[in-house]
Amino acid sequence: MKLVSRQRNDASRIASLSVLPVFLDLAQKRAVVAGGSAAAAWKAELLCATGARVHVLAGTDAVSEEMAALAARGEAVTIETRGWQASDLACAAIAIADAETDEEAIAFAAAARAAGVPCNVIDRPEHCQFQFGTIVNRSPVVVGISTSGAAPILGQAIRRRIETLLPPTLAEWAALGQQLRDRVAQRWQPGPARRAFWERFVDRAFGPAPQADAADDLFDGDGDGTARGHVTFVGAGPGDGELLTLKAVRALQAADVILFDDLVSDAVLELARREARRILVGKRAGRPGCQQHEINDMMIALAKAGRRVVRLKSGDPMIFGRAGEEIAALEAEGIGHDVVPGITAGLAMAARLGVSLTHRDCAKSVRFVTGHSKAGGLPRDVDWDAIADPSTTTIFYMGGRMAGPIASALIAHGMAADTPVVVGVDIGRASEAIHPTTLAGLPAFAAPASSGQAVLIGIGTVFAARSGAALARRRIVRSEARIAAPRLVASGAG
Repeated sequence: MKLVSRQRNDASRIASLSVLPVFLDLAQKRAVVAGGSAAAAWKAELLCATGARVHVLAGTDAVSEEMAALAARGEAVTIETRGWQASDLACAAIAIADAETDEEAIAFAAAARAAGVPCNVIDRPEHCQFQFGTIVNRSPVVVGISTSGAAPILGQAIRRRIETLLPPTLAEWAALGQQLRDRVAQRWQPGPARRAFWERFVDRAFGPAPQADAADDLFDGDGDGTARGHVTFVGAGPGDGELLTLKAVRALQAADVILFDDLVSDAVLELARREARRILVGKRAGRPGCQQHEINDMMIALAKAGRRVVRLKSGDPMIFGRAGEEIAALEAEGIGHDVVPGITAGLAMAARLGVSLTHRDCAKSVRFVTGHSKAGGLPRDVDWDAIADPSTTTIFYMGGRMAGPIASALIAHGMAADTPVVVGVDIGRASEAIHPTTLAGLPAFAAPASSGQAVLIGIGTVFAARSGAALARRRIVRSEARIAAPRLVASGAG
């Protein structure tokens, strides 16, 4: 019967490709490298990483230090100090050359074609049958990136971006998946049940490394269609999305639900997984918001439903973030959790000013102090004498409304009225402003509860060099006007 090709009327399922991405299995196969240069050594090292047996024909010139070191490490590398011959390519799985001349490049490519061996001539794309892409290695997961030679630097930039999103633990999850394939196939026929298992597996694969009971945990989830949930506390930093850690970004990318505080910026939320449900659970002094027990109950319910929850807190979760209360609630219910630290606002303000909070000529210690008590007045049980010590640097958090009483208390306990002070507003955001003053002038910067601004107060001699004209020269004060930004509220299906 004659087969007749038929023209499809609908669009192709894949757009045009400049190259075909192919992944070669070179384990225990023979690979030929012509040349002993440093460039050839790098290609040889890549081949060794795949498990290939590498035959290096280094020529009569000196073998590079890199190539010699590769062989000395005990890698599967054989080096001969002679030139290559066409017969060397017989039965090779791959051939690479660092050719010194166009003539040698042409000859090597022709010999490889005659032997039926795919070849690459380093830095001579016109003589290559394949190209080396940029690699993200989470083996057995391997990501290859190619720009077809158009812009190699772009390929490197793409690799850096992908590296931030793929946790190193992905390699362990991939290895676990490989181990589970037969067990899954024996338990379920192809269909919804098997697919549900692998969906649970994939949901976990971008989180923490698999524990010893990870496989049993995944299989146990089959009874009610869910797996055990987990809560990750993530420090969102002061507002600038670029100040997040790589681990924080990966947690946001893996989340099913994100419970975020009112001070978390939209720039940070933009880095989260698009499908994640986002719920604002902010609490601000003097303003309505979720009660702590409501947040605890929500976290517990979501985790018990098998969700991966990110509790996203401004700054660092462990500094004035009530993380201790939330962790205790999770532990009482036997729910797993971990913490990804963030940059607390006090350190961000110091970095913005270029100030060392513990400069040895000015300060022997640094203190982070809450700016108000639960009742709304001055914080209780504070050692004001210790804070008034001129060798101490103190950062008051959430002290905008209490600026006047804080100044009065410190002056009453012996701190000089002309002690340098900075008032930081909305640190790390577009509306950021840092105002220099003194302890006597601090009350003028008191902020009403309705302002909605995050206020820090830094007190100590370390701030003297960043007051007045010096501060203006650095253009720290950007704007005294708050720049409004739309808030993201609960979205998505739960």
